[in-house]
Amino acid sequence: MNRIRRRSFLKSLGAAAAASTLRPQLHALSSFVQEPLSATYTAPPILLNQLGYLPNHAKLATVLLAKMPSQTTQPTTFRLRSENHAVVFEGKLSTPSLDAASGDTTAQADFSSITKPGLYQLDVEGTLSDLFTIAPTVYAEALRLTMRSYYGQRCGCVVDLGNGYHHPACHHDGAFDPTSGRSGSVPNTGGWHDAGDYGRYIVNSGITTGTLLWAWEMYPDALHSLKLDIPESGITLPDFLAEIKWNLNWMLSLQDPADGGVWHKQTSLHFCAFIMPQDDHLPSEIIGTGSAPYKSTCATADFAAVMAIAARCYHPFDPTFAARCLAAARLAWTWAREHPNVPFINPPTVLTGNYGDPDCSDELIWASAELYHTTLESQYESAFLDSIKPLLPNLKITVPSWNNVASLGLWAYAFAPRHKLSPVVEAIQQATQTAAAELIARTRTSGYGTTLSLADYHWGSNSNAGNQSLLLLVANYFQPNKATVDAALSNLHYLLGRNCFGVSWVTQLGQRPFQHPHHRPSAADGIVAPWPGLLSGGPNAYGGDAIADALPKAPPMRMWLDDQRAYSVNEIAINWNAPLVFLLAAANSSRP
Repeated sequence: MNRIRRRSFLKSLGAAAAASTLRPQLHALSSFVQEPLSATYTAPPILLNQLGYLPNHAKLATVLLAKMPSQTTQPTTFRLRSENHAVVFEGKLSTPSLDAASGDTTAQADFSSITKPGLYQLDVEGTLSDLFTIAPTVYAEALRLTMRSYYGQRCGCVVDLGNGYHHPACHHDGAFDPTSGRSGSVPNTGGWHDAGDYGRYIVNSGITTGTLLWAWEMYPDALHSLKLDIPESGITLPDFLAEIKWNLNWMLSLQDPADGGVWHKQTSLHFCAFIMPQDDHLPSEIIGTGSAPYKSTCATADFAAVMAIAARCYHPFDPTFAARCLAAARLAWTWAREHPNVPFINPPTVLTGNYGDPDCSDELIWASAELYHTTLESQYESAFLDSIKPLLPNLKITVPSWNNVASLGLWAYAFAPRHKLSPVVEAIQQATQTAAAELIARTRTSGYGTTLSLADYHWGSNSNAGNQSLLLLVANYFQPNKATVDAALSNLHYLLGRNCFGVSWVTQLGQRPFQHPHHRPSAADGIVAPWPGLLSGGPNAYGGDAIADALPKAPPMRMWLDDQRAYSVNEIAINWNAPLVFLLAAANSSRP
């Protein structure tokens, strides 16, 4: 299970219902949220990206043969019609095949040769698809909406996304929990609410913020002028960096100035009910390991990596802030090197997200690599090379996740400026191409064009699709290849409608976006539509909550339902949105 967090029905109800039986719990939940709690979807016969496609990249749709009108033979041809219904292209469907992930018999309609911008519709022997767009800017609003969702997740300030999506400042009371080794109150502003709950976690902020800052470094042309309409717009920083700085400032507040270590999280002791953030009056507490040294290695190393990236990104705009980030990164790296094996496990008094990771060696690899990339100092390079020496004989690139950031470290080292390729960098690049080739191959056998294997449909599988696209885009950065980019974009098509449900897994994007995320503001604000720009966790063949576990067993892509109570398949999370923003930044860039 990729998203290993300690969860129970506390996640849905808050601590008050913890001792109840299932039926009373469901009854209690209904009193906190608007009706209905769920929706079902019937997939149309033709499935595609509900927003559309880029002119110069692959364009494929999936045809569900079982849903075509009854006839003596299966359809073999398709037509592409323009806005005025004129036929502009006619092609052959691919040979039908059984898609293992969904159980569907599918055929593919490939219209990649059409590059003229416009509004189109597929016609498979009289059955019409949704209307969709081909245009260079087809994903511009999607990028704005998904990145602006972080403003909606802000803690400690007034939030107003417009259209009724707003709340006053929240979580005013901050304090050190006894598990932190400190006592007393603390200022409580900054950071993003992590997921459907109101906690903030350094480890998950680490990969989230690192991914977003990498997007800034790799695709500046798509992000420098992005307008987010946030309170800081038009002041000093580009909007993209200004939004990220809101979270960086909170992360900085969790570093112990006495020794450089970083506390793991700031949450209440248990999840609150399904209420708006300003109505959650549980104290927001800085939580540590419960015994000396109270800070944790993974959190501290993640922090060091992110602050090193921030030092690079903010230096042209705010040298003072960049210097503060670099100084914090150095202190955290030193602490983590001196305390390499301090794991975090929730103390008995704490019932919020755990984000526990018994192995912090990958976080240390990432921290050393990012500090080397930023400073080019030999101490960081030596630490990095020493730590990866055991990996080099059989180097493998894995898809990043919050508890597996080794690949981020390898790539960060390979991205660092140098005069010539070293054997280590060559090995990293080659391993990345090998991993990318495997993902590309999967898109060619998947009925829905996704890179996900059957085993990849776990908790947060949609994020897994996003991070697999990130891997592909890094491979393309090392060695440009249109097929690599097309495979990365194929996951975007999957997330935005080319899936067995025919649903867009991003709120308020596409003709059939999902409606019931496990997200407290979306449930408690009295508005029918959920807050915009949020990615569902997606299909999860392994279950993890009472609602999802009641689903009949089916192929893994089908193990999802749009139900607010089903947090193991339909929660949102900042680290799930981050690779989607990265992918959309690439799609909006002149150099994907």
